Amino acid sequence: MLEDLTTAAFSPTSWPAAYPKGYAVVDVETTGLARDDRIISAAVYRLDARGEVEDHWYTTVNPERDPGPVWIHGLTSEALEGAPLFPDIAEEFTARLQGRVLVAHNAVFDWQMIAREYARAKCEAPVRQRLCTIALSKELGLPLPNHKLESLAAHFGVVQRRAHHALDDARVLAEAFRPSLRAAAANGVRLPLHECRPLTEWSDRPATPRIGQQAGPRGYGGSRQTGWRPSRKRPACPYPNPGRYEAGGRLKQGMRVAFSGDTSTERELLEDRATEAGLHVATSLSRLTSLLVTNDPDSGTSKVVKARQFGTPIVDEAAFGQLLGDVEPASEG
Repeated sequence: MLEDLTTAAFSPTSWPAAYPKGYAVVDVETTGLARDDRIISAAVYRLDARGEVEDHWYTTVNPERDPGPVWIHGLTSEALEGAPLFPDIAEEFTARLQGRVLVAHNAVFDWQMIAREYARAKCEAPVRQRLCTIALSKELGLPLPNHKLESLAAHFGVVQRRAHHALDDARVLAEAFRPSLRAAAANGVRLPLHECRPLTEWSDRPATPRIGQQAGPRGYGGSRQTGWRPSRKRPACPYPNPGRYEAGGRLKQGMRVAFSGDTSTERELLEDRATEAGLHVATSLSRLTSLLVTNDPDSGTSKVVKARQFGTPIVDEAAFGQLLGDVEPASEG
């Protein structure tokens, strides 16, 4: 049973030695949720090893395109016209993130948006690990009605002043993260840290219309929790499916490969590499799927669940990258 999460106390010597030495609590507001959407504002609260606030920073960013749902974030084209471009703030952003664990509410989203902006600017995001406060609240067993930031804030008595303003969202998250971190330390909870491998390749494409998208929990088209990616039409794989991948063996042209969850390489680039190698990129998982690629085999996504049911082999992104280097040609005839 966890101690009272708001009053947990412990001696200085009880702090877990394996915990990170510093955190960057981040929030970014964006033009939307798709891979081509852009950051329009960013805020960072720097915290020390025990969650004490060191300083904070905020900037607007000119996205060089329509700002998206102004009625949510309040940043109009006029307001962003004189804002710096991302390459102009990348150095300062880097200084705020360097050597720290990135903390965000649904950290996959913020990390992917940040990684893409750095890749567009032809530089590398200085983040090596991230921590999602949704995952941490689950580890702590917090009795939350849902996983919204406002629910986490209410649990710890944090008052939000300007929802969907990056600086206030980051402040609220920092104030809610501090007692969460202390409770985790007091009870010996292992922090849910995930590796961040910077995106080093990028190719822009025209923005996709949002007609017909459903409003997500933050009011954007699509869901911030799961993200939204427009479907891509690919040419049919010219090779027959040779069956399932066998552990320790080679991939073979024609094998059906599905992807699930966050990838450090931009998903579309990873899929393009698979297609170029002669594999069939599948958008869903069935008994015919040869292999599932995921960095989080315990995530419980529908693809992972089906893979378990069907006995479909599962490998992570790093292993898949190695397999792509030696794909067996399809059988003749």
